[in-house]
Amino acid sequence: MPEGDTIFRAARTLHRALAGRTVTRFESVFPALSRVDVDEPLAGRTVDRVEARGKHLLMWFSGRRVSPVASAKETPLVLRTHMRMNGSWHIYRPQERWRRPHRDMRILLETAEFHAVGFNVPVAEFLTPDALERSQPIKDLGPDPLADDFRHDDAVARILARADLEVSDALLDQRAIAGIGNVYKSEVLFASRINPFVKVGMLGSADVQRIVAAATKFMRANVSERSPAGIETYRGLRRTTGRADPGARLWVYGRAGKPCRRCGTAISYRRQGPHARSTYWCPRCQPPNRAGVDEASGADPQKNRAPSERTR
Repeated sequence: MPEGDTIFRAARTLHRALAGRTVTRFESVFPALSRVDVDEPLAGRTVDRVEARGKHLLMWFSGRRVSPVASAKETPLVLRTHMRMNGSWHIYRPQERWRRPHRDMRILLETAEFHAVGFNVPVAEFLTPDALERSQPIKDLGPDPLADDFRHDDAVARILARADLEVSDALLDQRAIAGIGNVYKSEVLFASRINPFVKVGMLGSADVQRIVAAATKFMRANVSERSPAGIETYRGLRRTTGRADPGARLWVYGRAGKPCRRCGTAISYRRQGPHARSTYWCPRCQPPNRAGVDEASGADPQKNRAPSERTR
């Protein structure tokens, strides 16, 4: 499932392949995109840059087309795409065989050197730069932990403002903090020792600061091209534990019934919220009172584990 780190890596790869190159051909199954291409052709424009904002991938095109006759000044365009659950972007050399069937193609952008193919992309639109900044999905976005101008305090304030929401749902609210999905939601709350069903209003500022710090740490580690923790990004293997073993990449997500890597308690799973999102947590490390200790003994559960099972 694409989350902010996946989109960031996709945008970075597309930028390296396409930025500064001239579009030679554009094709799409979306009539609205094809209509724009007829009215204001993409061919001859330059790809200025490709960037991510939360879970949105933005491809910027110049307002000047290169032509043998003249360079016509036209409106700059931005292609906004959102992957939802199953969309993806691939890069190929010309004549290279696609790894997905042609029927899954939704957008095709060709340059002389590379072809970018959007497979099963469910949301796509062309906008002018001004219209992009006014569009609801973009203007309402919360701070993005992967952005250079990320403001930790702004994210904390926005999450705290959602006092009536369970903290898991607050983290999925892209207006509070951008880019977090089901995987990071569960992993971040485990790392922060916060129960996912606690209402935000029951948390203190320090709790939410800890959550935002964990989200920033995990997401940035997973887009680092050379992480000291050994996190691989080129294979798309999201990691939060820092462990090299592919079977030990995550703390709790997808591990229902398996022993907690901290305390050995079976990981719990439940559908949560109005959209029945998957939530995983350790009932001992993340009890309803939010404390990361065993209520009966008052002992830190990590101290009762062998060194190999403790948090790294």
